[in-house]
Amino acid sequence: MDDHLLGWLKTLDEERLARVLANRLDAITPPWPRRLDTLAQRLGSGFAVLEVLRTLPLPALEVAEAALALGDRVGVADLAGFLGVPEAEVTPWLDLLSDHALAWPDGEGRIRFAGALSRWWTAPCGLGEPLSHYLNSWTTSVDSLRGLARSLGLPQGHKRRMIAAISEFLSDPARVAVLVERAPAGAERLLEDFAWDGPVRDVDGGRFVVPGTPEKWAADHGLIFRPSWNVGEMPREVTLALRGPGYRPPFTPVAPDLATLPADPEGVDHLMTLAAPHVVERCAAMLENTAKTPLPLLKAGGIGVREVRRMARETGCDEDETRLLLEVCAVARLLAWDESSGGLVPTDRFDRWRLDDAPARLRVLLAAWWRMERSSLRRTGGKYGTVLGDDPAGASIAQARRAVLGVLARLPASTACADRAGLVRLTHWHAPLLDQALLAECVPAVLEEARMLGLVAHDAITDLGRVLAALHADAGEESDDSAPVVEHDPALVECSTRAMASVRRSALFGADLTAVVTGPPSAELAELLDRAADRESRGAASVWRFSPASVRAALDSGYTAEGLLADLAEVGALPQPLEYLVRDVARRHGEVTVTTVACIVQASDPALLAEIAGHRKLGRLGLRLLAPTVLASSMPADKTLAALRESGYAPVPIEDTGEITVRRTRIEEPAGGRLILLPGGQVAELEPPAHVLVEPPPDPHEHARRLLSSEGGSAQPVARTWAVIGRMASRLPTAQQSLLGFVVDRGVRAAITLADGVTATVSHGELRSGVLDAWCEEAGDYLEFPLADIVEVRGAFA
Repeated sequence: MDDHLLGWLKTLDEERLARVLANRLDAITPPWPRRLDTLAQRLGSGFAVLEVLRTLPLPALEVAEAALALGDRVGVADLAGFLGVPEAEVTPWLDLLSDHALAWPDGEGRIRFAGALSRWWTAPCGLGEPLSHYLNSWTTSVDSLRGLARSLGLPQGHKRRMIAAISEFLSDPARVAVLVERAPAGAERLLEDFAWDGPVRDVDGGRFVVPGTPEKWAADHGLIFRPSWNVGEMPREVTLALRGPGYRPPFTPVAPDLATLPADPEGVDHLMTLAAPHVVERCAAMLENTAKTPLPLLKAGGIGVREVRRMARETGCDEDETRLLLEVCAVARLLAWDESSGGLVPTDRFDRWRLDDAPARLRVLLAAWWRMERSSLRRTGGKYGTVLGDDPAGASIAQARRAVLGVLARLPASTACADRAGLVRLTHWHAPLLDQALLAECVPAVLEEARMLGLVAHDAITDLGRVLAALHADAGEESDDSAPVVEHDPALVECSTRAMASVRRSALFGADLTAVVTGPPSAELAELLDRAADRESRGAASVWRFSPASVRAALDSGYTAEGLLADLAEVGALPQPLEYLVRDVARRHGEVTVTTVACIVQASDPALLAEIAGHRKLGRLGLRLLAPTVLASSMPADKTLAALRESGYAPVPIEDTGEITVRRTRIEEPAGGRLILLPGGQVAELEPPAHVLVEPPPDPHEHARRLLSSEGGSAQPVARTWAVIGRMASRLPTAQQSLLGFVVDRGVRAAITLADGVTATVSHGELRSGVLDAWCEEAGDYLEFPLADIVEVRGAFA
């Protein structure tokens, strides 16, 4: 915990503290802190600080980096002078850092920065460790300091005085410039490489011990230090002196310009209402296709190009759209690996998804795309990656997607991006920790994927995209099955309802055996027409054509003539030619039958076969009498043999040649359950998800009020913790008392049982008047548990 951060938090009023908490909701997630020291510990966590840095624009990071280069404590005037700008240009970015608890003023008016920043920035502005780090090191002896002072022409004396004199000399640009003028040939180039491309570089250690070399001269004069044989480092003060007094760190307080064009708001809205229903409809069609023909995976993981093209051809999607929807459905857990089928098939979640209303189905797809850690249409080396294959970029892909859409959402309404290269630069300005080369690859892919999902139209963000971009902090990870905040966000619910309001649930049937839908068809209507007719066109209006082959396909799928005509009549008035076609095809349907059997059972005695066919225990074989001496079984030969033998018969296997064969028993592997596809082609068991209740976001003002109204006392002394628990929790053995002490002193999780049988999972406890005041996960709040009533404590693992 940073004591300086805690001291600053204690000086804040409720409004100011609430502003910090509003920007750092991660610090007040359950179990929320009850004291300012606990809050300071959360705010200063290294990984939490890194996540906050991802959300800050480039100037804020440049100010922080420049301040770290000057030292832990820096004045605003010194920082502005170092950057070469007026104080007024630096102050807003310092305020932004302060609002995120990354920087704060101390009592002397100087700025302190979070300790985690220096751990992430090991070489701010390309600067190394300060001279004091090397001169005060245990590896630097007094004799070495005297030799260094002698080389610099400084007096030799007490160690501290020599360190101060050497630091003053090497921090003076003028004196260092004079020193470098007397350097041997090659030394200036060596020092420039360290000053501008350092501070740490690989070196030839042998040249540092050969007299007359530039390397030995630089080491003898304290310009380069060697922590190991082949590694050289240049101190911070030396680097700044060599760069000269005119050096200024990069500082870009103004965002790059982005060329834009006006966009027709009605046209953008219209395209959104076309794309959103289309993606839901195509997802349903694609998943129905995989139910009939499971998608196999490559040995290396992912789906092959041939399967993607087959899927696109059979569902009427283009190849890019198929790539996107396959990956979105996999992340949404609508598509998964099934061991028995040997491929990807729809999951149980798909059965629930298809019963939801259209806006809810759309939100599931959008939430999956929003957290997806792959880019379906990103080209690397001019080629697409494997669908559902492993992407080394991982989470950076999702961050780039959110950053691009966030930049588009910042543009004025009805404004389209006209320069994708400029969009890359502007996105990098808003998200500087993202690799710019990766952004350049992702921007075209993000725009195309967003266009297919109805989030972008003509490179202008739609209302649906604007609402989704506002959920940046609540996106969740790809492994998160539910992402309830995204799927159930009220603004997204309202916008998705409007985006799906234009779907058509009726069709116009013509005497030429066509069906026309004047607008985006609903998924149910498209599924019905796709089963009974062939789609000829799609777009603002979709056209299907009925034919004997298409009607026969519908009858093959289980429809009857009356059932098909009844379903079609519910969506439009049917002309007589269509009714005649359906009835005529139905009249001839099934005149000839083809039966699939797994094996044949033969016997010379018809009575024996009749007995076997009627045997109750053999019902699972699906036996059918094809002839007096021939039975057809729906089970493979080995399983049919085993079942007959279990029932007391003595069958023998026969090859196609008629010869009796002897087979060894094979140990069957247990049938695997339905599995779910994870990133990189990995699989895991799919469990039905529990209904997720959406928790309201933490209220910063409520938590600020709670923190300031608390006594703010320090944590219980460890010795007193053990004493109180040992005296009050007398029902517990010593080992369980120790575990309960860790709940208090270290915030660990544990499961406790009370005397009345009530159990609870607790953490972050405090001792108050003989009770354990701890966070209860079941209640979602802090509760009090009398120590005398606790009869058991067990470890609880997340």
